[in-house]
Amino acid sequence: MDLSSLSMEQLKELVQGLVDDRIRELIGDPDLGLQLGDSLRARLKQSLVSGERLSGEEMAQQLGLRW
Repeated sequence: MDLSSLSMEQLKELVQGLVDDRIRELIGDPDLGLQLGDSLRARLKQSLVSGERLSGEEMAQQLGLRW
C-alpha cells in the first residue's frame, strides 16, 4: 500500500482502524470464556421472548446517560 496515494479521509480511516485493533489486542474482552449464571440466562431468554425492544438512545435516557 502506498500511503502517499491515500486521501486524507482514507488515511484517517486506516489510522483509526489500526488504533482500534491495537486497543482490542491490549484490553481484550474481559468476559471472554466466562459462563453465564442461571439467573442471567433465564432473564436473557425471557427478554428474547418479549417483543419489547429499546433503542440505544432510549436505554441511555432511562439510565440518565448522555448518548
